[in-house]
Amino acid sequence: MRHKRAGRKLNRNSSHREAMLCNLLNSLVKSERIQTTLIRAKELQKIADKAVTLAKKNTTASITQLSKLVKSDREIVITKLLKEIGPRFANREGGYTRIIKLGFRRGDAAPTAYIEYLGADESVKKKAKKAAPKAEEKAPVAEAKTEEPTA
Repeated sequence: MRHKRAGRKLNRNSSHREAMLCNLLNSLVKSERIQTTLIRAKELQKIADKAVTLAKKNTTASITQLSKLVKSDREIVITKLLKEIGPRFANREGGYTRIIKLGFRRGDAAPTAYIEYLGADESVKKKAKKAAPKAEEKAPVAEAKTEEPTA
């Protein structure tokens, strides 16, 4: 029996499981929305919500704890958590992520899902609007001259 055994093993040993969840957290923070299997998303949700709670505190101790959660790309991930994601949820008590079920994967029929931070679609749209004018300035469209053949 599994009395008082929290968490899922995900068919991995502890170090592999910890590294995988850390990498998923890095990807989630960077892009704010990722697609993965449903079980991994449910396990990641616990860690992602904990990371946002620590980012909201924004103390030296919470930054130290965040650096233990995030193993690679610490500077990028922690600064994004502290400056963008944490303040976004300043007035919210919990439930910072959402899981959207997608269906079954074609190869092995594993249930897949999106996991995203709430308000991720709004922040992605803002980034796209900021990036769009820059792209137009860099690549001006040249007018094509069309010459009609004379017969």
